[in-house]
Amino acid sequence: MSRIQLYDTTRRDGSQGEGVTFSLQDKLLLTRRLDELGIDYIEGGYPLSNPKDFEYFQAVRDVPLKHAKVCAFGMTRRKNTPPEKDTCLKALLDSHAPVITLVGKTWDLHVQEVLGASLDENLKMIGDSVAYCKAAGREVLYDAEHFFDGFKRNSEYALQTLHAAQEAGAATLILCDTNGGTLPDDVARIVEQVRRALRVPLGIHCHNDCEVAVANSLAAVARGVTQVQGTINGIGERCGNTDLLPVAANLGLKLGYEVLLPGSLARLTELSRYVYELANMNFRNGQAYVGASAFAHKGGMHTHAIAKNPITYEHIDPAQVGNERRILVSELSGRATILAKTAKYAIQHDNTVMAKVLGQVQDQEHEGYEFEAAEASFDLLVKKVLGLYQPKFERLSYRVNIEADALNRDPKGHASPVTEATVKVRIGDRLMHTASDGDGPVNALDGALRKALSPCFPRLQEMQLVDYKVRVVNSRAGTAAKVRVVIESRDGSDVWGTVGVSENIIEASWLALIDSIEYKLFKDEEAKATIV
Repeated sequence: MSRIQLYDTTRRDGSQGEGVTFSLQDKLLLTRRLDELGIDYIEGGYPLSNPKDFEYFQAVRDVPLKHAKVCAFGMTRRKNTPPEKDTCLKALLDSHAPVITLVGKTWDLHVQEVLGASLDENLKMIGDSVAYCKAAGREVLYDAEHFFDGFKRNSEYALQTLHAAQEAGAATLILCDTNGGTLPDDVARIVEQVRRALRVPLGIHCHNDCEVAVANSLAAVARGVTQVQGTINGIGERCGNTDLLPVAANLGLKLGYEVLLPGSLARLTELSRYVYELANMNFRNGQAYVGASAFAHKGGMHTHAIAKNPITYEHIDPAQVGNERRILVSELSGRATILAKTAKYAIQHDNTVMAKVLGQVQDQEHEGYEFEAAEASFDLLVKKVLGLYQPKFERLSYRVNIEADALNRDPKGHASPVTEATVKVRIGDRLMHTASDGDGPVNALDGALRKALSPCFPRLQEMQLVDYKVRVVNSRAGTAAKVRVVIESRDGSDVWGTVGVSENIIEASWLALIDSIEYKLFKDEEAKATIV
């Protein structure tokens, strides 16, 4: 079984994506995580570009890596400048990174119109730079920027640039589809030609502007490429880079190549979500292999078949990449879906109850509810149908007051609204009346409700709201339209979603909030009963 090297450039190329940024600590944490999984090369950035990247290379020397090699990225020497005088090359060597990744021009258009150099001078710039870093004892990888565009325009010169890097001692030559405009058939054809013309290993680095970066990378591997460069979750400039997660899964699970360390494919979902959290980005539910919807089933026919044999609608066992199967509840659901979602209640033989649950789901979805991202609200619905729901508290009243005080202004001089919520609830024979300020009506309501309930339910302190979404259900009704609010909550062990629908956004938020708290209380009660 041959190994395909994976080269991660999340910290540099990934951070060039819109809205993506990593702190120094983020970069170090991610380096450790990628090393644990068996990524072969970890690109730390360009040490001359900013203080953060410079500090990374100083700090990463104290990180004990077991597998990965850290790479410093930079450009070939400037024209008319000897390598020993070039500030970029000096910074690369001063980084003490064991691997230097040099990017050079391959496309004659860029050489002449961007660098303003002659074609011969560019060849010398490539050769001199690679030889200089090689002589310093570093492993040198050469990134042939815009290779595919350059090859299409002037294949003879594009190959000359690769030969210059090869003869100077580059360990691997990486063919870059920098503009992301090449399609898989062209990638395969060109890689095949290049492989026959060179003797050193080849790599592939694709951007995703045509939504085929992963396909291009796999096509290149099929033609003999032994290194794939990309980012975790495919983040990066413009439309992003090759997503290393499906690349690893496809190579390891579908094509039989050795990638990562043994057992690491089962941690791909964990890695995906870890990087999204570091970058403060929302998950992509439809992301292949690792997305929350990758193994989610909604239609009744699908869920019926899945219950009999998962391979009927799943191309792999989700556990192979650390993901899980999800059965979604909606108005499209059939008996099989309800069976799968209510297995813990052992009602599979009660057709009357099953029909009642399904009827409730369809009725509520007709009113604007959706339970796909609100499984906690569905669980409470089932409890109510089965007569197992006993509310932990009773809402008596709530009030939200929002005032824009002219004396209370933000740094830009705008009047800053002040929000206060008051809540009155009954818990058994206790009447609780509390108030709380907040950064908005939902935050204020949440604060007031927690004040009221926490004395009786102290474990509510473990719960936090992590996401809040609002959707208009019937937009043609204008400002009188119903809105659907979905709240995502978590504690130390679980994440759950709840939903509320109303013409009043505050009421819809309150309904979703109440469900979230009720679910937490029921969950803790059931966990305690199980332990006992």
